Amino acid sequence: MDVLAHNREFWDRRVAEGDRWTVPVDAATVQAARAGRLELLLTPLKPVPREWYPPLAGLPTLCLASGGGQQGPLLAAAGAEVTVFDYSPRQLGQDRLVADREGLALATVQGDMADLSCFADESFGLIFHPCSNCFAENVLPVWRECFRVLRPGGVLLAGFNNPVRYIFEDALYDNGVLTVCNKLPYRDADHFDDPKLRQRIVNERDAMEFGHTLQDQIGGQLRAGFVLTALFEDRFDPELEAISQYMDTFIATRALKPR
Repeated sequence: MDVLAHNREFWDRRVAEGDRWTVPVDAATVQAARAGRLELLLTPLKPVPREWYPPLAGLPTLCLASGGGQQGPLLAAAGAEVTVFDYSPRQLGQDRLVADREGLALATVQGDMADLSCFADESFGLIFHPCSNCFAENVLPVWRECFRVLRPGGVLLAGFNNPVRYIFEDALYDNGVLTVCNKLPYRDADHFDDPKLRQRIVNERDAMEFGHTLQDQIGGQLRAGFVLTALFEDRFDPELEAISQYMDTFIATRALKPR
């Protein structure tokens, strides 16, 4: 299976279905960002702390795997020079929709988050990378490419899953029961002998996901050359999934490329 093509089609469908991560921001939220009241998510619920951002005015900013008309337009409204990079053309279309509607300048580029070869070294001062690398087979190239395209002193803001999410059987979240059934690191592709998983991904055309280790998520940033400066944890609404009644399963990090 071509994972990139499969997941691209998944996110294109999610736009048509109105998934929460594909709904463009409204005019009031854009106006708030223009007035300095910027509120963005790297993880499901907690806004990114304001002190995590570098000065945004005129800052070349890459919204990485971040289509959907949410983060990119608000960063542009706050003064950044924004490029939104995503593999879903319909997600990128949501960014262009907001930009056209609100008179914002931003660029959109379609591609694979693990291959940023269309950008020169040290092109950006900020990378905003919300939870999305669970759809990448290997996260280490993502961090290496982020390091390459950031200028010295640049900031990487990233959100990602704690791999513990993948230990449990998804189908049992709804009734509040958590059953351990998977080993880590987790790859959907390794479990196609499970008829329920195959039904969900192949027949129901759900996304292919990968539960990367924290060694690769956090350690991978460090090995790429980044210096970690801050971290927080987050969760989904506990009423929507059982695991969030017990623990945070999302992580956001702030990292710097040394000068």
